[in-house]
Amino acid sequence: MLISVLTPCYRSQADHLEAAYASLLGQEMPAEWEWEWVVQGDGDDVALPAAALADSRVKVGVGPHGGPGVARNLALERSSGELVRNLDSDDILTPNALADSIAVLTSHPDIGWTTCRALDLMPDGELVGFDTDPPEGRIERGSTAAFWLMFDYRLNIHPTTICIRRGLLLALGGWMALPTAEDTGMLLAVSTVVDGWFISAVGLHYRKHADQLTNGGQYAIDRSDRVRLIRDRILALRELLQKPDLRLPTEGELLGRSYWPF
Repeated sequence: MLISVLTPCYRSQADHLEAAYASLLGQEMPAEWEWEWVVQGDGDDVALPAAALADSRVKVGVGPHGGPGVARNLALERSSGELVRNLDSDDILTPNALADSIAVLTSHPDIGWTTCRALDLMPDGELVGFDTDPPEGRIERGSTAAFWLMFDYRLNIHPTTICIRRGLLLALGGWMALPTAEDTGMLLAVSTVVDGWFISAVGLHYRKHADQLTNGGQYAIDRSDRVRLIRDRILALRELLQKPDLRLPTEGELLGRSYWPF
């Protein structure tokens, strides 16, 4: 069985990618599970270490510059795993990260996604935690969006730590095509339709540095537009879920075109 780790890259630093790859090599995988690393260059070449380029589990692609949401979706298209884990190019997985998500999602078939505790990795190497982490366990659908709406569009779980079932991610359209906060938009969408799970063990070191996309001026300028679009998506999904008589076409109907009147 396979878990796909997706990494979008835009002007990524070689030492950061080397550290990300090293964190994958250090994963304590459960029996019968393997990982693949799908790295997607967002309009520029990817500076992977030689060992990663020689690793058959690493799949590298480059597409036109379209932002992180586009790069993540292009990586998704090239991936094969039944589970999909996000890993940004400047972040580091802890050794237990993949196994923890696999354990939850294989033992709870009604859970669609997981997030986990993350620590900020500061430039001086210090690790800093958060005081808003929920307790270990189930996250009821709709509760993440409710928190986001109530507390000035801020999350109490880290969207970049998400691990999700592939079918669910595809059904919700992957990541939103936004310049930033595309991971927030995706998390809020999936958490509106299906329960998740918070893993209290640390699964990610989230690197803080001056070159982060979220530190750019555009992030602050267009925040209100992004928030409005994400909010409207949540409300639309809520309305859709309230239609008990809604029947979607089956896969056979779609492939056989019998569903369509033309």
